[in-house]
Amino acid sequence: MPADNIKRAIQKGTGELPGVSYEEVTYEGYGPGGVAILIETLTDNRMRTTPEIRHLFSKHNGNMGEPNSVAWMFHKRGRLTISADSTTEETLLEIALEAGAEDIEQIEEHFEVSTPPEAFHTVQEALEAAEVEVEVSEAGLVMEPQNTVTLEGQKAAQCLRLLDLLEDQDDAQNVWANLEVDADELESSTA
Repeated sequence: MPADNIKRAIQKGTGELPGVSYEEVTYEGYGPGGVAILIETLTDNRMRTTPEIRHLFSKHNGNMGEPNSVAWMFHKRGRLTISADSTTEETLLEIALEAGAEDIEQIEEHFEVSTPPEAFHTVQEALEAAEVEVEVSEAGLVMEPQNTVTLEGQKAAQCLRLLDLLEDQDDAQNVWANLEVDADELESSTA
């Protein structure tokens, strides 16, 4: 390959060349067992990304859908995860609900705070001002399914494999699904 082509490809990828524009594209489809899947991508070439996503769906017993074929099943929510060691439930309720949170749920040794998307930053700032440690890696906007599909055995393994491949796709930013898998099933499929 000529050195000029390599140099141009690098410059294009780093944004040094003019005319390179990225667009957000959301793909939707169904995985094995009827699991709804939503893929948020950031791409500089929709004509490359679309066939790649379609190929992953078709190769792994899924179907790529039309726009809004599954998006209606998901609601955008803000989610913050807080260690139960860093605060009490009463303190968290007082701070988060006053700042605009919708719900607080304790899951094992963590609290999950759910917010409407527009209140996410307000709630996060209120918690930080009160010196409540928010786990930054677990804070952000998520697409929460209205209902879930529970799979077992081979269907669960196929669907988990498809989700892994979609997450590994170069342009994929987020992959959301309404899949629910039992913890024991999850361990056996990853082993």
